[in-house]
Amino acid sequence: MTKPHPLNHTREQITALDNELLALLAKRRDLSLDVARSKEVDIRPIRDTQREKELLARLVQQGREQGLDAHYVLSLYQSIIEDSVLNQQAYLQGRANPDLQKQQYSIAYLGARGSYSYLAATRYCERRQVTMHDLGCKSFDEIVQAVESGHADYGFLPIENTSSGSINEVYDVLQHTSLAIVGETTIEVGHCLLAKPGCTLKQIKTVYAHPQPISQCSRFLSQHGNVKLEYCSSSAEAMEKVTESQDDSVAAIGSAEGGALYQLEAIEQELANQKINQSRFIVVARKAIAVPSQLPAKSTLIMATGQKPGALVEALLVLKAHNLNMSKLESRPIPGTPWEEMFYLDLDANLADESMQKALKELERITRFIKVLGCYPCETVSPTQLTNSQLMIEPTTSRQPQPLTSVTSVTSVTSQTEQPRYSKANKHTATEVVHGLLAIGSQHFGAIAQIDLAATSGSANQIASQIKEAGFQGVNITGISQALDADMQLSDLTRALSQFDLACIIAVEQELDLKLASDHADLLLITGKEMFNKPLLKKVGAMHSPIILERNTMASVEEFLSAAETILTKGNQQLVLCESGIRTFNDALMPALDLAGLVNIKALSHLPVIINTSYACAPATVNAQSLAAKQLGADGLISLIDATQDLPTQLQQQNITLRAIYQ
Repeated sequence: MTKPHPLNHTREQITALDNELLALLAKRRDLSLDVARSKEVDIRPIRDTQREKELLARLVQQGREQGLDAHYVLSLYQSIIEDSVLNQQAYLQGRANPDLQKQQYSIAYLGARGSYSYLAATRYCERRQVTMHDLGCKSFDEIVQAVESGHADYGFLPIENTSSGSINEVYDVLQHTSLAIVGETTIEVGHCLLAKPGCTLKQIKTVYAHPQPISQCSRFLSQHGNVKLEYCSSSAEAMEKVTESQDDSVAAIGSAEGGALYQLEAIEQELANQKINQSRFIVVARKAIAVPSQLPAKSTLIMATGQKPGALVEALLVLKAHNLNMSKLESRPIPGTPWEEMFYLDLDANLADESMQKALKELERITRFIKVLGCYPCETVSPTQLTNSQLMIEPTTSRQPQPLTSVTSVTSVTSQTEQPRYSKANKHTATEVVHGLLAIGSQHFGAIAQIDLAATSGSANQIASQIKEAGFQGVNITGISQALDADMQLSDLTRALSQFDLACIIAVEQELDLKLASDHADLLLITGKEMFNKPLLKKVGAMHSPIILERNTMASVEEFLSAAETILTKGNQQLVLCESGIRTFNDALMPALDLAGLVNIKALSHLPVIINTSYACAPATVNAQSLAAKQLGADGLISLIDATQDLPTQLQQQNITLRAIYQ
């Protein structure tokens, strides 16, 4: 047996390799700027997605030949490509605005060093290789005043967060300033509980935090209801208070990176309700900038349409007529004008484009007020994806010469190695998922009632009895994170469901719910907001319980099926897809059922597809949309039951719908 190398020797080799890798990455980044210089002369777009796909496919194949996982190689090079794109954009943006280029910029941001605004400003300047003179401010108004007065070159304003939504105070500030938006940046927000070295969670009695992190970490905080919350103007102020306090029972919510500046340790991490938590910042300056035509650009407008029917729709139709994509629409009240609103629009377009100029002229004619807040490079880099067949690892047996007994056997081997598992080409018969009386798929239509555990009171037996009598075969239980004593409530409810032969389905709304849900449920429902959570999908893919996978409201059909593939690849073939609605152009509206997507999925996949009318259907349209979905091939439905309202009346209406469906 060969004696292994000493550990220290191996670590030295790894360190040497890491140093080489960093040097090569730096060299690659320099070469990407040579590409930008070439594109500046030829006026070619920054991104060539076809070349990116070819590059990634080649690298994945080469990596596989060297024993590297395809997804690992893909993820690594997606990050490298994103860095390359953003650096090229920054270079070309600087070249297009030479009069604005300096070696040092004064930046106004919210809070002090260590705040999320400070981190966003730091990264923005680092990418542009300029020195930052930081100017911490106590409010958004103070940031704007610092830039307007010339004390700061740029101001950083947080505009939205993926967890808590838009930041209304910033939109209100933008109504009254002459500043222009000249840039944007997005950072990952990793909320941690920060305390003095040596402190533990059990010691903490008071938590300092900005209102936004408190909102984004509400689930964690609700689990520690004995902790007192103290609001601060920024995360930096919260960390300062902990540092200055003589009490070891205080903590702050902030980033680990920011906490290190205050000699604080992260005693709890990943506090946010959502696993993916990002904040987008806009950069404001006194003077607007020019954006080169080859850069992906974004233009932000504000407008007031007046109080007449269809005024907003009329304005949006102008954008559609000129093929302009609106990536965001936000409304805010107009001070001093009751019941009238100002609309903020983000358009994926360069202000200099002919289509944009024509659209603005038309909007000027039909709106009461319109103003361009800025045109700036878009820093959202969508990763280039590969097909499932390009990522699929070919089985070892298929690499060896196979005895060819018939043409059929060759076709079978080819289809099994090239087709995704959800595809009809991979499995010619429809999948059927059965638990007790609940049967979904293969011409069986399953009816599931949805109830909120946190809002459920009264006799569990009575609720189960009435749901069974209405014609349902299963119950989907949501809100287990918000229930005061979820374990006890679930025990009572699942016992009652079992007595009435109703399948118990529990919605996993965050990864922390999985253990409790799997202890009680017959089936698990992975909610749409967790659809992109690959580690969670892999976990449930390795389980034996049937899984219902809900589509994310922003996911395409391809992304939905890709998430299903992640589960199937881990071995669990008892999978049901659930269409619950997708977001339309206006985020303020409820989602809309994607019945066209339902048809597409049924054409592509052998997996059963059900609809959930709880979020995307107004009460008056539930019956019609349920019948339409059944006619289009849906294999079941989930329908909302509000346990706080009159159950018999609700269930009577549900029974009418189910009878119509089963006729």
